[in-house]
Amino acid sequence: MSSVALRFRLFAATECGEEPLYRALCNIAVEEPEVLALLEAAQPEQRRPNLLLAAVQYLLLGGLRHPLADYYPSIGGSRELDDGLHRAFVGFCQTEHAALLKLIATHTTQTNEVGRCAVLWPILRLAAQRRGSDRIALLDFGCSAGLNLGVDRYVYDYGALRLSPGGADAQVCIDCRLVGTAAPAAGDGNTPRVVSRLGIDTEPSDVNDENSVRWLQACVWPHDTKRRQRFDAAVMQAREAGWRVEKHRDCTSAVEAWIDSAVPDALPVVFNSWVLTYFTPDARARHIKRMCELVQGHGLVWISAEAPDICVDEALVAPAQEVALEELGAGTLWTIMTQGESRPSSRIVARSHPHGKWMQWLA
Repeated sequence: MSSVALRFRLFAATECGEEPLYRALCNIAVEEPEVLALLEAAQPEQRRPNLLLAAVQYLLLGGLRHPLADYYPSIGGSRELDDGLHRAFVGFCQTEHAALLKLIATHTTQTNEVGRCAVLWPILRLAAQRRGSDRIALLDFGCSAGLNLGVDRYVYDYGALRLSPGGADAQVCIDCRLVGTAAPAAGDGNTPRVVSRLGIDTEPSDVNDENSVRWLQACVWPHDTKRRQRFDAAVMQAREAGWRVEKHRDCTSAVEAWIDSAVPDALPVVFNSWVLTYFTPDARARHIKRMCELVQGHGLVWISAEAPDICVDEALVAPAQEVALEELGAGTLWTIMTQGESRPSSRIVARSHPHGKWMQWLA
């Protein structure tokens, strides 16, 4: 079995527990070399199932008529998964071969998931409290459309706990289930204040461009109605707010330039989520080394939310999994790195669902 086929099989088994359509499509792709070959058009680090799945949904969201659309709730389809899905999916990939190749060659996976803000916000509060600051300058590294820059404009409902930095009129409310016995501290929802915010990306998405927004919609899984609605609301808020997002060929170098121009007396915080996994190993090592230098030399706070196999500090030891949930194995580890005495100090402060549906607070 090829490495690409193995990726589809693993993706179906470990990532698609809540998305039956994608699980079925991945298992079909494993049996179809012609479908797998579409990913050869992508950059090596982008040859992942979700890129092909997003390209397919992007064409369907654009109004393309095809029997495959009947299986997509995101497009109004209601057909149950049946034997016809295999034929429809392979047929779609054949008839739309050229369009799919173009999308795969020119686009990247960009899941601008605001659900992660349910974990980011309490970590920002924690970082500000420990540094004695109530003002934050926030940089979203690999920001896509910059929707996470609105972290202080949303409301977070954890069940027994509710944090409302965005106030009663917030357009976006994010549900996040707490697992385990610990929880973020309750308290004043208005602190800290994000006094400046910037997003950087090698290929940022423009919230005012319909095609860019459609691509981000295509990266949302078809059955997740709540997530689609939340995404649409976050896009509308970003359009109204006009948060600045910049394109940089070298985003690591852009971090240093941003620090030099950051708002005085504000705590500089860099945040990345599911970005470093798309770096080549050498590029990731260089980025981590430079970020550690900036943390130690400039007092930067670095919040990194990545897959468990992405380690930003070799000295880190992941906390034991005290909660017996199968889904924790595929979760995100949230690391906060701050200036130490002789080297940066790192700590894992949370685990979460990749899209923020649940959180285990570890701080």
